[in-house]
Amino acid sequence: MAFYAAMAETIHAYTGLSLTAFFTILALMFGAYRLVSSMFVSDEPEPQPMQPPPPPPEPVQLGDVALEELKAYDGTDPKKPLLMAIKGQIYDVSRSRMFYGPGGPYALFAGRDASRALALMSFDHNDLTGNLEGLSSAELEVLQDWEYKFMEKYVKVGQLISENPRNADDNESNEMATNTNQDADRHNEDVKEKDTAETQVA
Repeated sequence: MAFYAAMAETIHAYTGLSLTAFFTILALMFGAYRLVSSMFVSDEPEPQPMQPPPPPPEPVQLGDVALEELKAYDGTDPKKPLLMAIKGQIYDVSRSRMFYGPGGPYALFAGRDASRALALMSFDHNDLTGNLEGLSSAELEVLQDWEYKFMEKYVKVGQLISENPRNADDNESNEMATNTNQDADRHNEDVKEKDTAETQVA
């Protein structure tokens, strides 16, 4: 009670107002402040900071890969790793998707053996091949530098083969079957010739 009386006397001495009048004016001022501030300050929530993209998955060893199969790893399917080849060696470049992924400055190299294009520093689609024929020693040195950089920065996950091993096995099986049929036909012809000769002698 003594504190209340002392505070009322202090407020009256400095403002000339009673305690009730002082707090009434204070409440009105606070209400006016809230009203004015709401007219200029937006109620929209502050934008959330951008979340960094999730890290790429760990590289998976693929082993032997045909050139046609490599094209499926050009970044168009976000669920697959981003791959490219140099001198027949395949590297996972998923960690540099901003460069080799769709829309990146080197996107045309993804899913291909870009050896010739890298050696020539070329973006010509005709140079997106592993054919090194006709390159000068200086151009081969440029390619070697690129290969060293890839070996240091990226994980090698496989190597290119000339064709799909499954198709090669099928072709080999077909060839063996053809040879077997040819041998059987020759045997049948020999038997017929032998029978004909015996008939003529008889």
